[in-house]
Amino acid sequence: MPEVIIQGLAGRIEARYQHSKVPNAPVALVCHPHPLHGGTMNNKVTYAMYQTFSKLGFSTLRFNYRGVGQSQGEWGEGEGELADASSALDFLQAHNSTSRALWITGFSFGAWVAMQLLMRRPETDRFVVVAPPANMFAFDFLAPCPCSGLILQGDEDKVVPKPIVDTMVSSLRLQKGITIDYRTMTGADHFFVDQLDTLNKTIEGYVAAAFTEQKKAA
Repeated sequence: MPEVIIQGLAGRIEARYQHSKVPNAPVALVCHPHPLHGGTMNNKVTYAMYQTFSKLGFSTLRFNYRGVGQSQGEWGEGEGELADASSALDFLQAHNSTSRALWITGFSFGAWVAMQLLMRRPETDRFVVVAPPANMFAFDFLAPCPCSGLILQGDEDKVVPKPIVDTMVSSLRLQKGITIDYRTMTGADHFFVDQLDTLNKTIEGYVAAAFTEQKKAA
């Protein structure tokens, strides 16, 4: 789990990068929760997602937004954090120029950052977002959403109520040409306490199915 430093617009970005041993491996960027509410790249859900994609053979990167941990700068009102994610993705792609697929992922505020980023990166193949905060941030920029993906939500989430995410997903599913796989995890709160194993297995199953589908289409 090598430590890396990435040059961002606000200065150095602290990150952890796991390079896959698989030739032309897919890559995954993981975005963490809101930095003003204690979110860091070491958040348990963020770390679990990072570990899952690394185990699946992806070259995987997680990072701290500006002002978090050893990353330089200060809170950037969302746009700054999106710029940090873009710099992190530039690093990931530069070190995996022959990668066969790009996945962008995130948890909570990181889900909003991830979805904003994929709108700017048409080369994105899939996304995985957990507890997207549709009650705090507008997701209407996803018009249209450029790729298919997985959305995970706990039915006991008190931070991001499930009915609001239901409405967001219903809107996305009206779009043609993409498939939104929406999974509700029974008994899960916002931080997926005691549910991380189930979260990991759900992501693993989705990734496996996506690559099987890709092979059949080839």
